[in-house]
Amino acid sequence: MSYAIISLGGKQFRVQEGQRLLVDRLSTDEGKTFTPELLLLGGDGSTDLSPSGVTVTARVVRHVRGKKIRIGKYRPKTGYKRHNGFRASLSQIEIESIGRKTASAKAKPAEEKPKAEAKPKAGSGLPKGYEDMTVAQIGEAASKWKLPALEAALAHEQAHAKRKGALAALESEIALKKENG
Repeated sequence: MSYAIISLGGKQFRVQEGQRLLVDRLSTDEGKTFTPELLLLGGDGSTDLSPSGVTVTARVVRHVRGKKIRIGKYRPKTGYKRHNGFRASLSQIEIESIGRKTASAKAKPAEEKPKAEAKPKAGSGLPKGYEDMTVAQIGEAASKWKLPALEAALAHEQAHAKRKGALAALESEIALKKENG
């Protein structure tokens, strides 16, 4: 009988397939599945502290409110009485499977890698250290750059960051350079 220890909302739970449990409210919609962080995989006399290639799939059954807790404050001889109540927001989840990753789950990270490598190369005409500059630093340094560097920086901002202050500073410097020749 296999089990897993998962982490949800800063708390750890020991779970098995088919088990239902109440956890702090999750942002996942009712009926949707998700994969919680897997900390330990055990069962059949062996445990694995760093399981790789294994996932736990859970489904949100419904969102519920916990039992009402009454809180009272009282100080003798002063007539001070205060009452308050609290109901926790909870999600009921069901563990659907504990097992190996599917082929479609392995294909997703491979598709994301080309997006992460979209940084421009060093010879693309951007001024040195441009990607690490703030909008204020771009505004100050733009007057010292040549026209091709300004155009490359503007193209980079329009394609990637789209920071309004940087776009305005670069466009005004390009207009000045073209006007002055």
